[in-house]
Amino acid sequence: MTTIHDRTVRSFASDNYSGVHPDVLAAIAAANDGHQIAYGEDVYTARLQEVFAHHFGEDAQAFPVFNGTGANVTGLQSMLPRWGAVVAASTAHINVDEGGAPEKVAGIKILNVPTGDGKLTPELVDLEAWGWGDEHRAQPLVVSITQSTELGTLYTPDEIRALADHAHSRGMRLHLDGARLSNAAAALDLPIRAFTKDAGVDLVSAGGTKNGALAAEAIVVLDPAASQGLPYLRKLNMQLSSKMRFVSAQLIALYEGDLYLRNARHANAMAARLRAAVEAGIADGSITGVAFSQPTQANGVFATLPDGVADALRETFRFYDWDAAKNEVRWMCSFDTTESDVDAFIAELARLTGGARG
Repeated sequence: MTTIHDRTVRSFASDNYSGVHPDVLAAIAAANDGHQIAYGEDVYTARLQEVFAHHFGEDAQAFPVFNGTGANVTGLQSMLPRWGAVVAASTAHINVDEGGAPEKVAGIKILNVPTGDGKLTPELVDLEAWGWGDEHRAQPLVVSITQSTELGTLYTPDEIRALADHAHSRGMRLHLDGARLSNAAAALDLPIRAFTKDAGVDLVSAGGTKNGALAAEAIVVLDPAASQGLPYLRKLNMQLSSKMRFVSAQLIALYEGDLYLRNARHANAMAARLRAAVEAGIADGSITGVAFSQPTQANGVFATLPDGVADALRETFRFYDWDAAKNEVRWMCSFDTTESDVDAFIAELARLTGGARG
């Protein structure tokens, strides 16, 4: 097959727009010759257990799946009885971006809490963590957080530990959506274990796709007592890969060495470069009417733009509105975002805001 897309088109819409890292493609090819036992009894999936034990602790159990929604829904389903509910930030992916899959597929009630920075605190959890024993209320039994959050912010290990201790003291468990787990590790300059296992997290959805993989995620159980029936639920939810070696090989390529960190550090650095360039443009007057709506702590930049600028800018660079009513947008950087991508984006933003003509 010949290439049919325009390779010169660049985007700041999502790290899902990027391709597959060459080392990950090579890992798929390396796993391709010969036969291996299907459905996870292959040597690559066995090796993945060792790799993830290094990052998450020796008791960690990894269950490769196809996508982040599958990881979140199946993982949470394994943590809850039929009457259970999940406390999450109102901006959480499980609340707003998974098409109702937690409710429709898993039958999970999401108890969402408004939060300006995408982060939960013990006090915010308590807004919905109540009503145990009340047969008229879905029982809040899991707290779910995202690292890094949907607003590009980060939890410190101490903040996660406080949430874990608070949840456990109330008989609840702590789930972590780690679609951008690597970006958090890179930004915090900490081992993954420091803000997962060692901070009291019970189950993690470990990301790969947004960081250079092709349809490769994993549910990682950190406390075996927190999850039940996961092997059966993975099949029930259509997340059991017959040729699992190709999913596991991708995650090995990312996490066995430091590729996960190198990719994430680069994406974070490009977001920092983008923000710094906008800040410099605001300071020297070449960019006008632009303001930031969130701190830039990982690979996402959130900003507000003057009327009409977002649509005009999207004629050259695709990105998403975050809150169209506020003219708030999100710019995401990827492992393959280049400095020239950022510089071209900034030049077009300056042209469109009118500052360059002033």
